[in-house]
Amino acid sequence: MDLGLAGKRAIVLGVANRRSIAWAITQALGAEGMRIALTYQERMEDGVRQLAEMLDDPILLPCDVQRDEEVAAVFRAIDERWGGLDTVVHSLAFAPREALEGDFVNTSREAWATALDISAYSLVHVAREAEPLLTKAGGGSIITMTYLGSERAMPGYNVMGVAKAALEASVRYLAANLGPKGIRVNAISPGPMQTLAARGISGFTDMYKHAREVSSLRRTNDPDEIGALAAFLASHHARGTTGEVHYMDCGYRILGI
Repeated sequence: MDLGLAGKRAIVLGVANRRSIAWAITQALGAEGMRIALTYQERMEDGVRQLAEMLDDPILLPCDVQRDEEVAAVFRAIDERWGGLDTVVHSLAFAPREALEGDFVNTSREAWATALDISAYSLVHVAREAEPLLTKAGGGSIITMTYLGSERAMPGYNVMGVAKAALEASVRYLAANLGPKGIRVNAISPGPMQTLAARGISGFTDMYKHAREVSSLRRTNDPDEIGALAAFLASHHARGTTGEVHYMDCGYRILGI
């Protein structure tokens, strides 16, 4: 099926390494012929640049989403280079390690603020900066990444579950706010995957094994499945879908036990 993405423009925030969900999405969008811009944090620049060599004429831009001026600079650069934008992929989340260990009741104010800022507010900020460019293109798609810990208490997920709940609520409010401009906002919720971020969750190995053993499909996700769903959500085939959390967890969420 032709997704009609050839020549369209996408920015992906959150590539850390080749095992990142963001990188799987980047590859899927690139395979459909989209032009790609990637952002990177300073400490990950070398790795992201190496991955970018696999893409056709990518744009690479530094971006720390806790620095307003850097976020604004990213979208100014995109506007100057492309004059518009069709898709934004937001694959960013962080909480201090100590907040993912021990009891949730001991979450500090600082850890709470950091997790909510980077993992949830950044979507709102990115959407605000991207809105004029998406509007120039006649509308577009914003895609973010979430997890079942937003609605169920998952061991070791703690404040990140709260941040993901805020992220999902933000998806709905942004979808309602930006919909009249033809901008769609959706979230993808995969099951446990072997990523750099996942390794920071205490007990992740057991969670991963459990999901593989009991999910409806008796397996966990392949990264390219997430990329394929993101490409669909970016395309005109998903033009009537917005404000939703799209579960792709091999049927884990539907189970009672």
